[in-house]
This record gives sequence, C-alpha cells and structure tokens, in this order.
Amino acid sequence: MTGGPAGTPVALTSRAPHVPADRLVAEMVPPPRFDSVRFDTYIPDPNQPSQTEAVKILGGFAGGLGGEAATGRKRWFRRETKPAAPAGPRGVYLDGGYGVGKTHLLASLWHATPAAPERKAFGTFVELTNLVGALGFQQTVQTLSGHKLLCIDEFELDDPGDTVLVSTLLGKLVDAGVALAATSNTLPGRLGEGRFAAADFLREIQGLSAHFRPLRIDGEDYRHRGLPQAPAPYDDETVERVAHRVEGASLDAFPDLLDHLSKVHPSRYGAMCDGVRAVCLTGVRAVPDQSTALRLVVLADRLYDREVPVLASGRPFDELFSEEMLNGGYRKKYFRAISRLTALARDAKPLVDAGE
Repeated sequence: MTGGPAGTPVALTSRAPHVPADRLVAEMVPPPRFDSVRFDTYIPDPNQPSQTEAVKILGGFAGGLGGEAATGRKRWFRRETKPAAPAGPRGVYLDGGYGVGKTHLLASLWHATPAAPERKAFGTFVELTNLVGALGFQQTVQTLSGHKLLCIDEFELDDPGDTVLVSTLLGKLVDAGVALAATSNTLPGRLGEGRFAAADFLREIQGLSAHFRPLRIDGEDYRHRGLPQAPAPYDDETVERVAHRVEGASLDAFPDLLDHLSKVHPSRYGAMCDGVRAVCLTGVRAVPDQSTALRLVVLADRLYDREVPVLASGRPFDELFSEEMLNGGYRKKYFRAISRLTALARDAKPLVDAGE
C-alpha cells in the first residue's frame, strides 16, 4: 500500500488494512527514528549523574543476556533443561519525565542485546495489548516465550482488564526466561493511579512491580516546561494545495478521520499509514470525548514513529484536548500526543515553503 502520486492525494479514511498476525510480531522492533541510536550516541546531561548511571547499568544488563550468543560456545555435553524461574527482578524499569531519553535508552538496549532480531521484541504498551488481541493470549505467550528480551515503551495501565492481562502475560514470560525492559513516567508500584480503582487491583500491580528493578533517570520534566506551543494552523486552501503537490500525501477532513479511527482496530493504524509521506488535515477541532482522544493518541504515535509530517488547518494541536482531559488520568498520553503532533507540524513547514 503506497501513497498516491503528486496531484492525487490518498484518503486515510479510505483505508482499512488487514494486518496478518505475523506482521504484527515482525514489526515489533524500534521505530525508524531509533534505528541508529546506541548507548554511545546517548549524551548524558553532566548535571544529571543518574543518566550516566543508567547507561552503565543498561549496558551491563544487555551483556548479561548474551548466554551462548555472547560466548560463542555450544553446550555439546550438557543436557538441555527448561530454564529455572529467575530469582529477583528479571527486568529494568526506566522512570523519568519526557525529554530525558528513555526511549533512546530502551532502543539502545534492544540493539545491544546479543540476540537475533527475531528473538527480541520492542513495542509500546498499546502495541503489546493489540498483539494479544490479534493472536490470542496463549499464542502470544507461545510466540514471545522464545525471546531473550521484551522491551515495552510507554508502559501505562489504563483499566483493570489491562492490569490483569499484562500481569499474567509478563509473569508467564518471566517464567519462560524472557528478560523485560520498560519505560514510563509512573513508578511500577503506582501504575493505574488516577485511571481506575488501583487499590482494588493492588495484588496485580504489585506482581508487575516485582518483575522490575526501577531505574530513575532524572532530568528536566515536561511538566516544568508546560505545553509545547504548536505552530499556527494554515488555511484550508494551503493544506489542500500541498496535499495535491506532494507525492505520497494524504488529505482528510479531521472530523471524518476521527470517525474512521473508531472503525479500524488501533493495531492497524500503522499499516493505514503505509507509504504516506505527509498527512494533510482540514478542520482540526477539539476531540469530543475520551475514547476518540485515546484513538488519536495511538495514531499520533504511529505517525511520529514513521516521521510523517502533519499539515493542518483549524485549531492548533495544543487545543485538541480539554482542560478536563489534560487534568485527568490519561494526561500523560495527551501531553505526549500534543508534543509529537507539534513536532510533526513543525516538520511540515518546509512542504509549504517549497511551494512558495
């Protein structure tokens, strides 16, 4: 699936791709923007010693996952046995605010772990739950149990069902010898706070926490910077002109796109953007409800992963979510979406300037 030639923009609202389960698994790798990151490309803030310490600890963690791959030795005279359940935490949990490089470090850990790509998995929390939805629980356990490492970016628990599901899944993977690594802005023992009655699921949350060694990464937090200021929107005519001039561009009315997202499973949003080189939207407005907002967050993540610029008319992106949403339990997701859409809107400016 590709975008259209110049003069004929595609419509995301016309796309409802079928994504085979094996593609979902094969695509569980760091996003393209993190293809080249490594521990030695991470520049720690000299005023934040926890950042230097995190690189050291994660480098050691990756080296400890080598096993036979690290030594090159084969067990010619050993009887193969099922690995014993490890004692203590089998994972690391990177906690810190936005802008401190958690995803950079998580992707670097994936790259540094001495195992074939098909034996390492990297995805967001939402992608992991979507994988369970596509494969079924037992098949997901079977598929991931052969991995050395599972990296989970943006780890958040949004409802009791996810809490029980992920707690059970990770427990089985740890028992199978899979190492875990995760990033979040919430310490493991406080996952779920503000979104549901976390106290009612304390056992599951504590079970999740037991799998991880928290690793705090200090740095300037987004909450100290406030919302990023989004670029001023363009008019409809400019957006439509760019959409027809740029090869591989899409063009949709924002309200129609929001409606379409409700009809496509979030696991397919990435495939829906295949071949799209720029997303053009007219009539951007505040999202009407929480369900719609959360679907838009997933789309924003997929566009950001693929570095697809977004050109829009209507309201600026920092006005997408109501004050109630920004102060609620999903606030971190909405701040992330605003930050990412704002970055993609800035990336779109050269597309307008090129036509002037």
